[in-house]
Amino acid sequence: MNHPVTAALAEFSSRFLHEWREQRACLPCSSDLIGLASPCIETDNGDTVSWQPVAREPEGRFDAVETGIELRLHPDITAFYGSFFSGDMAARFNDLEFDLLQVFSESDHERLQENILGHLVTQRRLKLKPTVFIGVMDAEDQVIAICNLTGNVILETLGKSDREVLAYDIESFLRQLEPVVKVS
Repeated sequence: MNHPVTAALAEFSSRFLHEWREQRACLPCSSDLIGLASPCIETDNGDTVSWQPVAREPEGRFDAVETGIELRLHPDITAFYGSFFSGDMAARFNDLEFDLLQVFSESDHERLQENILGHLVTQRRLKLKPTVFIGVMDAEDQVIAICNLTGNVILETLGKSDREVLAYDIESFLRQLEPVVKVS
């Protein structure tokens, strides 16, 4: 786990946890996670689940996606999604507010692979450069994604070729993020 993306994600996660402790005096919590199993769950009181990121051992792999679409994923993508089990984390980048997607459990990892594969198949059909989403916004047609060819972090309108580069790479993007505390 010495990949620069893993270190940057660990650092952002630490800042995210700190903000929760400062503003809410607790770990991050969500009612959306009730009843789900995960190694990152600290408590489940039936109303909310509190959690904190935990390192994945071994790291998560994306062989099913790569085989399914015959495309090698950018190493930053596998490091981003393969390093930790965690709940999604709300974040701000400049004036963009979004949820930074994470893998909550092994079953969530399987579901994520299916969603990534579907996204890549759609992009191939539309003759778009391949990307993998890492963040969702309130506007359902926009996502934060990593370009599989360059590693750039982009703001992408789904199904369209217009994309705005937000950061040269995911490591620098993560280091610029501001944690946002919101309860779901």
